[in-house]
Amino acid sequence: MKNIYTIGYTAFKIDEFISVLKKYNIACVIDVRSLAYSQHYPDYNKESFKQVLKSNGIVYRNYSAEFGARQTEMCYLSPRGYLDFSKYVKSDRFEAGYKKILTGIDMGYTFVLMCAETDPMDCHRSIMIGREFYKRGFEVKNILKSGDILLQGELEERLLDKYFSTRDQFSIFEVNKDDKQLIEEAYDLKNEEIGYKEESESINYG
Repeated sequence: MKNIYTIGYTAFKIDEFISVLKKYNIACVIDVRSLAYSQHYPDYNKESFKQVLKSNGIVYRNYSAEFGARQTEMCYLSPRGYLDFSKYVKSDRFEAGYKKILTGIDMGYTFVLMCAETDPMDCHRSIMIGREFYKRGFEVKNILKSGDILLQGELEERLLDKYFSTRDQFSIFEVNKDDKQLIEEAYDLKNEEIGYKEESESINYG
């Protein structure tokens, strides 16, 4: 099984960030922020960040075009105007990014998808990208603030607990859905919460 990691840089000072990458033998950071700059975390601005990674033997790649959250073409938007993750992952741009990851893995690279949010459940790196890689057979390993790993399957359990906390209660008046259906619905509900809208610039979309 192929592996890929995700991480949110706001959880770490830069030296801690590098230590975590080395702990998991990560060779390449895939920056999935739409804008590779941060007013509050200047160590992660593209140019300086790239140099720090290079000095530690880690490669930097920016995949904002392929994996960024700020995709505004009408064909990828939901009826309510936010980016519909399930539509975008079927795009040629997403597929191009996916194929580049596959090529890199075949070359022996271990990748981490990096965005801003500390909690992977609040970020498109896990709710959009991680979800799709997981569906395609990857083991997706979300790195937490503690440095521990939350597997994508465990993240899905968190989603179920958030949106369907009473799912185990039997009702004779409702058609009971299985967990697979509920997981899909939970992802979609989270997508609605965090999906990018052009008028919502105050939200941090990485």
